[in-house]
Amino acid sequence: MNTSESSPTTAAAPANPARKKALTVISLVVLLGLLYGGYEWLVNRHSEDTDNAYVQGNVIQITPQISGTVTAILADDTDFVKAGQPLVQLDPADANVALELARANLAQTVRQVRTLYAVNAGLSAQIALREAEVQRAQSDVARATDDLNRRQSLVGNGAVSKEELGHTQAQLASAQNALAASTAAATAAREQLASNQALTDGTTLQNHPSVIAAAAKLHEAYLATNRAALPAPVDGYVAKRTVQLGQRVAAGAPLMSLIALNQLWVDANFKEVQLRNIRIGQPVTLTADVYGKKVEYKGTVVGLSAGTGAAFALLPAQNATGNWIKVVQRVPVRIALDAQQLAKNPLRVGLSMEATVDITDQSGKSLADAPQAASGAQTQVFTAIDKQADAEVKKIIAANAPRL
Repeated sequence: MNTSESSPTTAAAPANPARKKALTVISLVVLLGLLYGGYEWLVNRHSEDTDNAYVQGNVIQITPQISGTVTAILADDTDFVKAGQPLVQLDPADANVALELARANLAQTVRQVRTLYAVNAGLSAQIALREAEVQRAQSDVARATDDLNRRQSLVGNGAVSKEELGHTQAQLASAQNALAASTAAATAAREQLASNQALTDGTTLQNHPSVIAAAAKLHEAYLATNRAALPAPVDGYVAKRTVQLGQRVAAGAPLMSLIALNQLWVDANFKEVQLRNIRIGQPVTLTADVYGKKVEYKGTVVGLSAGTGAAFALLPAQNATGNWIKVVQRVPVRIALDAQQLAKNPLRVGLSMEATVDITDQSGKSLADAPQAASGAQTQVFTAIDKQADAEVKKIIAANAPRL
């Protein structure tokens, strides 16, 4: 007799590990797909991002406006300079000589023009004198004519001799010659006055063409003298200095660069397929590799380039030749940065950035249709020199024309 307990008639079948693994993978894939779809629907469809973005700024070339020899370098790489601060000094000796010559030329010209106006007054007085002589000669002719007529009437009865009549006729001829001479002299004086007035009509001493030309020469020489010192056009940092002491430089040669780090922006190069939803005025979140994710910059889309980067490349693509492979193009999108954030966390030109544009608001335009307001890329440094040159011109004119 079997005393052992009998086993169950049916045993549980062992689970299939391959099937279980496949179900697990499928579940994970479905879950990840749902998560990705949800992320795209809730987050990604409201933004466009790129890591092809770089900090840009105005790189101002410091170039001389005149040629000369460098006698002093007053700023070096990485130095911060204020607008108007001298950066490079050229030898001003030649410019100073030209300035003195221009000053003397203007003074002489003013005196010569004063002489023209004085001659006009003298010629007017001489015309009056000549006209008085003409009137006196006319009176002499009239008197001589009357005397001759009276004597001719008395010749017949012997009251007047032929000799006396001849003297009277000679006096009349002499008076007539004097009248002709005085008339010619008066005409010559009028012509001389008209000729001299042609040089002064419609002008004053200050706006006479000769004075204006001499003043322009002085203005030019004064500017050349002051341009021996090269000032900083704006506040910024010196970079890429190439000029050396004692170097002979030509006008227009680049000596150094100046970068205003408070006037930076970002050019984010988005793919052409990303542009359909990017509009001017949309907010942008940016991070810089130099600071990492801990510093976020807030920006605004202010414009889209009128062409792709390839269109403006030094060697543009020749897509109409040979075999062709489509390459997705990128378009620079200009993003303005907040000045306060730039002051707190300075950036440098050329640094790489990551930009994420919030495209939720689609009310903006894709292309600007009105001029942007002045961006601040302007300087008043050189205006002062023009005003000083004008003051120098007025000073010399006043010194040589005290009666005006």
